[in-house]
Amino acid sequence: MKPTKKPVKFPGRAPVSKEKVQKHSRGSGVDLNSRSSRIKNKIHRLKLRNKELVIERMAEDAARTELLLTEEHGYLEADPGETTTQYKQSQIAGNVDITTATKHFKLNLEHGPYCMRYTRNGRHLVIGGKKGHVAAFDWVTKQLKCEMNVMESVHDVTWLHIETMFAVAQKDWVYIYDNQGIEIHCLKRMNGVNRMEFLPYHFLLATGSREGCLTWLDVSIGEIVSRFDSKLGRIGIMAQNPTNALLCVGNSKGVVSMWSPNSKQPLAKMLCHHTAINALAIHPYGTYMATSGPDYKVKIWDLRQLAGPLQTVGIRSPANYLSYSQKGLLAIGMGNVVEVFKDTSTDLKPYMRHRENWAVTSMQFCPFEDILGVATTKGFTSILVPGSGEANFDALELNPFQTKSQRREAEVKALLDKIQPELITLDPYSIHEVDVPSLKEKVEAKKKLLYLKPKDIDFTPRKTKAKGKGGTAKVVKSKKILKQLAKNEAIQAMREANVLKDIKKTEVRKKSFGVLDRFLPKS
Repeated sequence: MKPTKKPVKFPGRAPVSKEKVQKHSRGSGVDLNSRSSRIKNKIHRLKLRNKELVIERMAEDAARTELLLTEEHGYLEADPGETTTQYKQSQIAGNVDITTATKHFKLNLEHGPYCMRYTRNGRHLVIGGKKGHVAAFDWVTKQLKCEMNVMESVHDVTWLHIETMFAVAQKDWVYIYDNQGIEIHCLKRMNGVNRMEFLPYHFLLATGSREGCLTWLDVSIGEIVSRFDSKLGRIGIMAQNPTNALLCVGNSKGVVSMWSPNSKQPLAKMLCHHTAINALAIHPYGTYMATSGPDYKVKIWDLRQLAGPLQTVGIRSPANYLSYSQKGLLAIGMGNVVEVFKDTSTDLKPYMRHRENWAVTSMQFCPFEDILGVATTKGFTSILVPGSGEANFDALELNPFQTKSQRREAEVKALLDKIQPELITLDPYSIHEVDVPSLKEKVEAKKKLLYLKPKDIDFTPRKTKAKGKGGTAKVVKSKKILKQLAKNEAIQAMREANVLKDIKKTEVRKKSFGVLDRFLPKS
């Protein structure tokens, strides 16, 4: 009898179904085996074949990672004859698990109207009241970090790159506090601020003031990168585009302008409404923008085309606040009513409706949670919105359950991967493209390089000469003298070029980057 083979304990990677691989496929690719293929070079064919293998392997790996995405997002489903907008928060909280039910709560406060902001990982919350009340806490465990009265009016609040620091726009200046409520900095050059946005990948705190001044502060080195007058008047509507880090500012003429710290003029302008802009929101992917005005309309725009509106939704009253969720749900605040719209394949349709006792003053979807935070004139409410948050998170990017050591490591890594503000452009993909005019200048400059050897001298002596004059020795001597003169001229030109180069270097190095100067090349 032949010995039977023992089953292998670890046979290798588990097979992946073709349907999942097709979901992540990029198409059929280049067919190198067909006769119509015009690629005859063996080396090019080998490179393309290897590239196709890498693409196939990437699609298989992407399909295989779905095994680790155990969580699924789900929406409310209504019974026949019913709509999801008629379900109240009490009914939703009574039909979910106890962990999710505890995330629906209400805070009755007396120092409003309030503004609020979640951290990027969705774990911490900071609220600020117009009468000076500021509080930061872990809203999941309800653990209060700090609570204070700044004794001044509070216009806006925002978190910085970590949950141990947040900025508060007070009556005159912007203050930075830690999670214990201790004042760290007072930014007096940021005065009269109405709106604030923090750019996490650039470490920039962007503000818009009542005088129309836009300011970008680099919080890693404590220096203002750019500050100028936008000539828009009072800035009350401002949002950031997460894709290219531009600031989208709405004004009273119905125009949305996009600003970068590198230009004192807007990079783009869009006439969105014939009336003033009441609210503005950007999709987390940076592809769509929602605007509203007093004309009872909400318009959806494609920021990749900057053309006409994709959709126009009529509402019952003017929308004063807009917010996008991670899964594309759009929340609209109208007076004391909050409506959530779901984007279908054809149009936006109402998904949920919630009514507050007081007027809505700020709202934001919580990242990685099915929660919508709503701040009112008399408190704060956490609303359950099934299907609004991303079900699976990348712990290496944003981790809601990170420890203190993980937070420190993430902060160091973010500082090392910091993007310079000079790279903030309208099209972020133009950075890796070839700058044709600059390339032409470099090619022309290479033709005039001064460090090359001097050109050969075409010395042809005269054939006619006087009797007893000249001769071979005279010709050689004259040729040597001319070569030396050409060499001296080339050396002098090289010295002048080096002096100009050193002057340009010193002019460039006059700009100081603070603590980051140690990374500059030594002279």
